[in-house]
Amino acid sequence: MSVSPTDAAKYLCDRSGWTLSNLQLQKIIYMADMNHVGQGNDRLVSESFEAWDYGPVLPSLYHRCKAFGSKPLPDIFWGAGDISETREAVTLDSAWNALKDKPPFHLVSTTHSESSAWIRKYVPGAKQIQISTQDMIDEYDRRRAARRVAVSSQQAELARRMEE
Repeated sequence: MSVSPTDAAKYLCDRSGWTLSNLQLQKIIYMADMNHVGQGNDRLVSESFEAWDYGPVLPSLYHRCKAFGSKPLPDIFWGAGDISETREAVTLDSAWNALKDKPPFHLVSTTHSESSAWIRKYVPGAKQIQISTQDMIDEYDRRRAARRVAVSSQQAELARRMEE
């Protein structure tokens, strides 16, 4: 089951104590959705992300939140459903716990990394370029492979130091 962008946004903003900006919200929902589909689930949210200048964006959510700029979002998510105690809430909680202390520039650099789906789709100034579910699954796989390589490198370095 997918949830609406509004459902996901209200859930995350509430979890944050209403401290998230539009940019932070977009990035955390994107990372949650990418991990959700990468782990073999259906899409987390019912709208496709697009590759915009500042990274992956849910257009309907952006337009709802844009008036607040970089300020924390108030509760503007009228009609949002309660998604607590769902698999989607568990995924959003996981993303929130992993990313809540990251500053906005870190979230942007993460979604703009060489392994990202965004970088493969982005055309400067263009809108309506969708990031497909398969693009997100491929990104998840690339990120997972990169983590395995990093862990192997760390283990090799530790073994080398122990031999010295």
